[in-house]
Amino acid sequence: MSKIEIKKVETKRDLRRFIDFHYDLYKGNPYDVPNLFSDDMNTLRKDRNAAFDFCEAEYYMAFKDGKIAGRVAAIINHKANERWERKSVRFGWIDFIDDRDVSHALFDAVEAYGRSKGMTEMIGPLGFTDFDPEGMLVDGFNELGTMATIYNYPYYPQHVEEMGGFVKDNGYVEFKIFVPDEIPEKMTKIAQMIQKRYNLHVRKMTRKEINEGKGHEVFHLINDTFKDLYGYSELSDRQVDQYVKMYLPLADLNLIPIIEDWSTEEHRMVGVGITIPSLSRAMQKCRRGRLLPFGWFHILSTLKKHKADIVDLMMIGVLPEYRMKGANALMFYDLIPWYQKYGIKWGESQVELESNENVQGQWSYFETKLHKRRKCYKKTFE
Repeated sequence: MSKIEIKKVETKRDLRRFIDFHYDLYKGNPYDVPNLFSDDMNTLRKDRNAAFDFCEAEYYMAFKDGKIAGRVAAIINHKANERWERKSVRFGWIDFIDDRDVSHALFDAVEAYGRSKGMTEMIGPLGFTDFDPEGMLVDGFNELGTMATIYNYPYYPQHVEEMGGFVKDNGYVEFKIFVPDEIPEKMTKIAQMIQKRYNLHVRKMTRKEINEGKGHEVFHLINDTFKDLYGYSELSDRQVDQYVKMYLPLADLNLIPIIEDWSTEEHRMVGVGITIPSLSRAMQKCRRGRLLPFGWFHILSTLKKHKADIVDLMMIGVLPEYRMKGANALMFYDLIPWYQKYGIKWGESQVELESNENVQGQWSYFETKLHKRRKCYKKTFE
């Protein structure tokens, strides 16, 4: 039996190798959507990611016969642990060849790190925050991935579940939501009614407003919207600033509606939908996740020329007290004509908690297909 060697990432060269392993393992896979190398580098570097204000992490690579065979990140989010009263070490960026000695060694490394920090359990796949991909794919291996989710080979969950000690901590579902030829009549009636009854209105931000702070208001709203979801940790001001710069500069603002309550003096923002043309095919054309020499062209063409027929519903957030007022219907009443104009055929819901019936209820106006499932696993240390 070959010896498996675990090496901790200690240099920038190590980190580049850690990131590059995914491109090698999934080379030619038609469903995997690789992250941009620069995005992974900015997320994993401790001097660049604002999440390290309240997180700590180590990264490990597994070598078999001198060749890299796996990788994993061990992450402790102290803010989330305090919020949810847990002592969890997270595993993320998990990849490995189909070799149980390799996968066991990687999980052993995460457990050892967690124990050394006083943690009592291991959970994942999770990132530093909810804005990192989460959940191991367990169904839907023949479906195109997205830039916001994890794609993994079918043998990954087999390894975890055969390893012993791991149980399901949480489940996720993902839907295809088909764009209708016409706005559903029921949605039209509800949208018109809530505009009159509750004085709720949809509008689009301007670049000037974003630069003057409206973009930050969007992510503070997301904090208020997502605060009770599984494992969520509130975004800090530094993180908000980071995500405004990451998501909004190139976004088509026609696809990012905000809902305002005009019965309030300040026209309070009560809902937002961040949706973008799918970048999955464009990302697959970025050689080894690099924007140069031609990756930037494919991404900009998709964003600016609407060359995708899929839209990614990145974040749909409505304050709790406005959900029962039909604010979600109002949002899609505005979006559907834009999707039709851009030739969008269907949308990706991204990950939703399988127990969150309120979120899934917003798709009742549409034809849908549940096409992917995910799990987060937990192992309690003895």
